[in-house]
Amino acid sequence: MFSYYGKLSTELYDFTKPVGHSVQGDIEYYFGILKGTKGRILEAASGSGRFLIPLLEKGYHADGIDYSSEMLASCRKRCDKRGLKPNLYEANICDFSLSLKYEVIVIPTGSFCLIENIKDAKNALKCFYNHLIPNGRLILDLLIPSDWNTGEIFTSTFSLSSNEGIILENKSIEIDWVEQYTLSHLRYEKWKKGELQDTELQKFVIRWYGVEEFKLLLEKIGFSQVTCSAEYNYQKLPSKQTKLITFEAVKK
Repeated sequence: MFSYYGKLSTELYDFTKPVGHSVQGDIEYYFGILKGTKGRILEAASGSGRFLIPLLEKGYHADGIDYSSEMLASCRKRCDKRGLKPNLYEANICDFSLSLKYEVIVIPTGSFCLIENIKDAKNALKCFYNHLIPNGRLILDLLIPSDWNTGEIFTSTFSLSSNEGIILENKSIEIDWVEQYTLSHLRYEKWKKGELQDTELQKFVIRWYGVEEFKLLLEKIGFSQVTCSAEYNYQKLPSKQTKLITFEAVKK
């Protein structure tokens, strides 16, 4: 019934978030904390290259892994146009095995929160740990829900050309305070000259974590030196108003 970052969602993502598009300052922040990195970098949930390609263009040795074949196809096309040849892996970040080890694994802008259940989230963290070199770093962002209203519907229109566009309907289905997730349904419609060309329905789950809860998860897996930074301000402590937290942890 539901797709996962299929053709229409990828097309709209590429349109609204082109290569190098910074989301709330994420690219600038990550460039700052990655400064001095000489080894390989893996971007988990790398999508169509919004963040990965700028890393490559900066001279970093970076690879990408993503579950969506549509997103990776778009990323390959963008890389080919620029003469870039990263390793791009189509795999579930909750269960993958690569031959390479990495100095840093990054997951910017809350993509880790798209992992729907806690068991898969723990497995993903274990995979990250196993793919880091000793003293390698994991850096990822977590989102905190805000301004949620169950049943609320937002509709947005995006003009791709003079006669073609995509309409996105975002419906807030539920928030579960016990299991710590929000559920939305996203409906994409592509129109051309007044005629419907294609539709796509996506289930969009965002799971959130408490600060101490996530620190304990990381430490239980084996990470040490866990720090967190609020709203892309390095080591600024989170507050009640914080909507995004960046965690950094080191493999022992």
